[in-house]
Order: sequence, then structure tokens, then C-alpha cells
Amino acid sequence: MGVSLDGIVARPGRNGAVGGDRPDDPALKKRKLEWMREIDLHLMGRKTYEEMATFWPNSDDEYAAPMNDIPKVVFSKTLQQAEWPESRIARGDLAQEIAALKREPGKDMLAWGGAAFAQSLSRLGLVDEYRLILVPVAVGDGLPLFKGLVAPLRLELVEAQTYGTGVALHVLRPAPVATNGS
Repeated sequence: MGVSLDGIVARPGRNGAVGGDRPDDPALKKRKLEWMREIDLHLMGRKTYEEMATFWPNSDDEYAAPMNDIPKVVFSKTLQQAEWPESRIARGDLAQEIAALKREPGKDMLAWGGAAFAQSLSRLGLVDEYRLILVPVAVGDGLPLFKGLVAPLRLELVEAQTYGTGVALHVLRPAPVATNGS
């Protein structure tokens, strides 16, 4: 997920993802395509699903094949049909639905923004790893990634890499909970 220096992941308005208006660094794009080969399920909220479902089936970008071919679960209580091939709708409790998906055999799952979906996943402690693309821009206002947390979310940086375009990849995982005496 693209994140501005001031912690914003989406600007107000449709298709307002931070970093979405700049071309991917070639080395970062290669890395992201490698990640796509390591998953067998896309997770997304309704708004992101609707945006992606209109774009990827008609795209010739390198991302199009894995976006179209890998099964998708869209979390929505209002979406009536999931017409993008390889898609299904999850309408139940988010934490219970994710727990059930984690129990299924298979590779990793990749959750795509929007901000509200990502905030919900973070608030419920459902993210095993954050792969954040820090974009060298401050946008001033918009939707933050970490909104509404009930307690501080402590993360460990497990990887950091800077790319020629100035973006930086930070891979973070939830830090182990400290116990008394540690």
C-alpha cells in the first residue's frame, strides 16, 4: 500500500490512492510481481473491488494476469454480485471471515486497500505483515492507514529498501507482545 510521508493512504475522491499517479519503479514492480506469485487469494473491500473490476480485465499491464487469474474475496454487505471472474463475496463478520480463510489450505493472502478496509484489518489485528511503499510526498489531508486503533500497534521493521524513484519499501510485522519480566 502506498503511504505518504504524513501517513495518508488515500486522498479524498475516487481513485485517490497515494502514489497511484506515478509510475512504478521497475525494480519495485518486479518485486511486487514476485509477491503476486506467492499468493493465491486477493482480499479487498467493496470500493477497491469495484475500481479494480473495471480496470484489470481490460488492462495489458504485467499486473493484469495475476489480478485477473488469482481468486478474489470482496468483503461487502451491500454488493449484490461479484462479476469479475474468480470473485466471491464475504458478507459475515470480518474477523470471522478472515479466520475461516486462514484455516483453508493454500498460500498467503494479499489484502488491497482502500483505506477503510485496511483500517478495519489493522484495528482487528488481522494483518500478519505490512508492505508499505513510502512515497516521498506529503499530501496534507486524506485517509490515514492507522485510524481508530484502540491501542498502539507496535510493529517490527523486517526489511527496508529504497528505490531509484525515491520510494522506499518498508516491510513490517506486528511485534511480539511483551510479557512481564521481558
